Amino acid sequence: MANILTVNGGVPLVGDLEVRGAKNLVSKAMVAALLAEGPCRLRGVPEISDVKIVSGLLELHGVKIEATDRDGELLLDPTNVEQAHVADIDAHAGSSRVPVLLCGPLLHRLGEAFIPDLGGCRIGERPINYHLDVLRQFGADVQKRPEGLRLTAPDGLRGTRIQLPYPSVGATEQVLLTAVRAQGVTELRNAAVEPEILDLIAVLQKMGAIISVETDRVIKIEGVDRLGGYDHLAVPDRIEAGSWACAALATKGDIYVRGAQQLAMMPFLNVFRKIGGDFDIDDEGIRFWHAGGALKSLVLETDVHPGFMTDWQQPLVVALTQTTGLSIVHETVYENRLGFTEALGEMGAVIQIYRECLGGSPCRFGRANFQHSAVISGPTPLKGAEITVPDLRGGFSYLIAALAAEGQSKVHGIELIYRGYERFSEKLDSLGADYEVG
Repeated sequence: MANILTVNGGVPLVGDLEVRGAKNLVSKAMVAALLAEGPCRLRGVPEISDVKIVSGLLELHGVKIEATDRDGELLLDPTNVEQAHVADIDAHAGSSRVPVLLCGPLLHRLGEAFIPDLGGCRIGERPINYHLDVLRQFGADVQKRPEGLRLTAPDGLRGTRIQLPYPSVGATEQVLLTAVRAQGVTELRNAAVEPEILDLIAVLQKMGAIISVETDRVIKIEGVDRLGGYDHLAVPDRIEAGSWACAALATKGDIYVRGAQQLAMMPFLNVFRKIGGDFDIDDEGIRFWHAGGALKSLVLETDVHPGFMTDWQQPLVVALTQTTGLSIVHETVYENRLGFTEALGEMGAVIQIYRECLGGSPCRFGRANFQHSAVISGPTPLKGAEITVPDLRGGFSYLIAALAAEGQSKVHGIELIYRGYERFSEKLDSLGADYEVG
């Protein structure tokens, strides 16, 4: 796979494209198949490298996976789940953080699980201690070994009361995937309630789980003895939809995103409109375009759902370089997610990064010396440059910047973008982008 994109920028992106199932749901629904005693059918699966990685991990554990002739459909048969070899799991470990989510299901099915070192985007600590603490509360025994962590459950897994220190998406997924077959009732407080979490709950309910989402971020799960298969159409990817919307704004373009859904994107749509973008919603998707005239600056704080999601922040920052005045972005979810702005500075953007909590309420990073607030001065013309992708969302942001910039840019390391954006070269073609891969 070629990993350099040469972009001739300054051309408005105009056209239509489709987004399919959310990266942040599809991989977790695939893991849920480990809990099933029958075949599972997942539809709307995007062609992204994360799906290939999770497929490989599941196949190592004996799950049979078949991609059908239908576009985006996977059949998963978990009948013969088995323990994988440590070396084989380790071969996948540098690419994904999904192995930690296999622990609960594998403890239920096999009585033990193994976690090697974990990869993923380097945008912050993202520690697995939340996950391990959760699993211990269910009764898991965690043993540290040179090659990783071995988990067992000598007395089985039992329901428990869990209070998360932060509404972590990953820890909430861990609780759901573990509690559904644990003995007794689990009550999870301060849970994440993202649309992808609710869609995972829908998958588990189809399988036979008993889960209620209550007020104030409380989720209750009554453990059951067995779970069947599922047939599910994945919720569309709101991160990809928002990324293309930001590309339309930054390039003064007009993009129709088939599959984008209003309800999951309401926080984004509000911000998009405040800046001066426009959109039109129909039953099939959302059309995003630059409404003409000057774009307006704003103060923005990322937050867990129903706030403005952190994965929208990086693409939006590129668009904010084209707004008039000073914009402030306070990142409260990941402590190191503003490092990507350095390359934007090389392209002509004027962005200052601060350790203080600017423009909003104090957050958990405020006293920890992390550079997690940005002040963006605009509008500043962007010019072509040679830049290297730092992480998945930052990578797509660089792509947007290169498309908006005057002149030629070389974007290195684009293989990271394939983790979360399917067929993005084909989509660039459909929007009239001027670029070469090589």
